[in-house]
Amino acid sequence: MGFLSFVGRVLFASMFLLSAFKEDDGFGSPSAKALEPKFNLFVKQVSTYTGMAVPHVQINTLMLATQYIRAVGGIMFIAYSSFGAFLLLVYLVFITPVVYDFYNYEMESTQFVQLVTQFLQNLALCGALLFFLGMKSSIPSRYPERRTAKTKTT
Repeated sequence: MGFLSFVGRVLFASMFLLSAFKEDDGFGSPSAKALEPKFNLFVKQVSTYTGMAVPHVQINTLMLATQYIRAVGGIMFIAYSSFGAFLLLVYLVFITPVVYDFYNYEMESTQFVQLVTQFLQNLALCGALLFFLGMKSSIPSRYPERRTAKTKTT
């Protein structure tokens, strides 16, 4: 059971690790250029609907932070760390609505269907991480010591 759990964690974390290292092509990368308009639109919508000003964040800093969170979280998740799972969960919660902005498209468009599908996949990954965190916290870290039965003397 322990080996299968390890293989599952490696396969799950490999998605985050490979994507972190794949985007490591320096500042001004194509992924940063593709994310910038979506991020700006998301910030504009959040500030419009909430009425609060969102602080300005440079896209290069955001990309570097997400790469760090994915890499460190993935490595820690493989090592069976709750904090690694938490880092990956934070990454997914913040980046999913920005990248998969299906709410900006008409329901009949093909892009809407693709974005909703990918959004729901990331939602499922969030559920898997929540399941991991819940199961990890429900397993006792120490098993109570068994008492030996005393022999009765009569």
